[in-house]
Amino acid sequence: MKSGASNQLLLDGFYNYMVAERRLAPNTVQCYARDLNRYLTFIAQGEPLQLLQCTRSDLTRFFSLQQSQGLSSRSLARMLSSIKTFYNYLIIEGVLEQNPFQDVRTPQLDKRLPVVMTREEIEALINAPDTQTPLGLRDRAFFEVLYATGLRVSELIGLRMENLNFDTGFVIVMGKGSKQRIVPLGEVALGWLRSYLTQVRPVLMKRSINSCVFVNRGGAAMSRQGFWKLIKKYCLSAGIAKTISPHTLRHSFATHVLEGGADLRSVQVMLGHADIETTQIYTHVANTTLKKIHDTYHPRG
Repeated sequence: MKSGASNQLLLDGFYNYMVAERRLAPNTVQCYARDLNRYLTFIAQGEPLQLLQCTRSDLTRFFSLQQSQGLSSRSLARMLSSIKTFYNYLIIEGVLEQNPFQDVRTPQLDKRLPVVMTREEIEALINAPDTQTPLGLRDRAFFEVLYATGLRVSELIGLRMENLNFDTGFVIVMGKGSKQRIVPLGEVALGWLRSYLTQVRPVLMKRSINSCVFVNRGGAAMSRQGFWKLIKKYCLSAGIAKTISPHTLRHSFATHVLEGGADLRSVQVMLGHADIETTQIYTHVANTTLKKIHDTYHPRG
């Protein structure tokens, strides 16, 4: 069998494994496929190699080429992760005894700080919906809860009625890896959420039956695309010029809570970060903001 055909069979087996055994989302499998196809194209050039024959020298040449073509260290790190995962699959299948790239270090990631909104911008965005309309009241509650908790948009969209506890002021969140965490809401967000649930949600639900807290005008669960449209719409009406993503309110929550004096470990728990180093990036943002405040208002700044 030609090396190209043999390589493709190995990759096809890997993709099937990811879908059938690991039950990964199609988008995730497509990301693996893009990275591995790029790698496969590289080793097929010149004297074609079998994936099983690749060495660290081949991998080094591959990454050198990608770097010369302008790929960021973040993209290279993702590619290395994809390649390592593929070779680990070959071990599981008994094709290889060890991963030749297991101890290859991930390229140093760029320390890019997340975009954070000022408190004034947050207020403008949250106040943008017309709360005299049902959908406006829903959107106000959505933004209030998102900023009050720092949830990922996917977590808020997936929030169920049984996850709410108004007596204690907490929500139970199902995060990444099906890990649950408990996050406090705050009185303001609780108030808007209660108004939405009593005045609007029953009207939107009509005859629909689902337990999602936030629903669209048809009574179905809101989508990430739907939320993204809301963000763009209200940023425009609020006059916010920054490029805002669905994750920006989460970044802003973390930064503002740290600026207010919260300890890093508490913020890590609320955000659902497995590694505290992931949370520490927000201290850089907070320190930058505090430095500006010091320079502006301190008599010896």
